[in-house]
Amino acid sequence: MSVVRGAAARVKQISPRAFRLMREWHRSAVAYRYRGDLVALASYYGTDKWNEHWYAEIYADHFRELRDQELNVLEIGVGGYDHPQNGGASLRMWKAYFHRSHIHGIDIYDKKPIEERRIKVWQGSQIDLAFMSAVFAEIGRVDIMVDDGSHMNAHVIETFRHCLPLLAPDGIYAIEDVHTSYLPQYGGNPQASADPATIMGYFKRLADGLNHTEMPGQSEVAGGLHTLIRAMHFYRDLIIVERGDCTQPRRRAS
Repeated sequence: MSVVRGAAARVKQISPRAFRLMREWHRSAVAYRYRGDLVALASYYGTDKWNEHWYAEIYADHFRELRDQELNVLEIGVGGYDHPQNGGASLRMWKAYFHRSHIHGIDIYDKKPIEERRIKVWQGSQIDLAFMSAVFAEIGRVDIMVDDGSHMNAHVIETFRHCLPLLAPDGIYAIEDVHTSYLPQYGGNPQASADPATIMGYFKRLADGLNHTEMPGQSEVAGGLHTLIRAMHFYRDLIIVERGDCTQPRRRAS
C-alpha cells in the first residue's frame, strides 16, 4: 500500500507543463512510425477526417509533395466544443504529417490548453474579418487553409471571399462538409446548384471563372476572385481550391 501511495505522490508532483511535454513526446514517438501516411495519422489521432468523412486520403494526394516543406497550416475549427482541453485531433495530425511546419487553429472557444510545440490556437470567429486579417498578418504567410468551422453556408462563402486573397500566391484552400449546401438549417437549399448563396452554388459559379477569358462579364459573377484561382477540385463533401495566376489568356488551337 505504501508503494502505491508513493507512486501516486510522485505523479502529483509532476507539473502540468511537464505532463504536457511527456504527453507530446509520447504522441510524437508513436506517430513517428506513421510518418508520411496521412490516413494512419488521422486514425491514430482520432480526427473525423478518416473513418467518417474519408478526407485524409484525398488530402494525401494533394499534400504528399509538400510534406517536407516548412509551411504554415491554418485550420478553422479545433473541435471539442466549449471544453478547453478537448479537440485538436486534426491539428496534431497536421503537425505529425507536416513535420517541419507550424500548425495554427481557430475556434470560437478558448482552446489554449491544447497548444504545444508547433501548434498555436487563436480564439475568434471566422466571420470576424478584422480578426481573420490580424491572424494572417501575425502568421505572415498561410500556405494551406482548411475551413472545418461552422459549416454555415454564408460563413463559408464570406470567409473564402475574404481569405483567399490573403493566402500565399501558391496556397491551397480546402472547404469541408460541403453537404450542408443542401441543408436548410445551415442556410442551405435542396436546390443548391441553382442558388449562389449556397456553398455548392457559389463554387460551381466560381469554377466558370477559370474560363473567364471566354466569358464576358464573368468577373462580376465570380466576385473578382477568378484571377486568383489556378484549379478547383470537387469531391464528396470536400472542395479544394489551388490559388494561382489565372490572368493569362488561353492558348488557342492553331
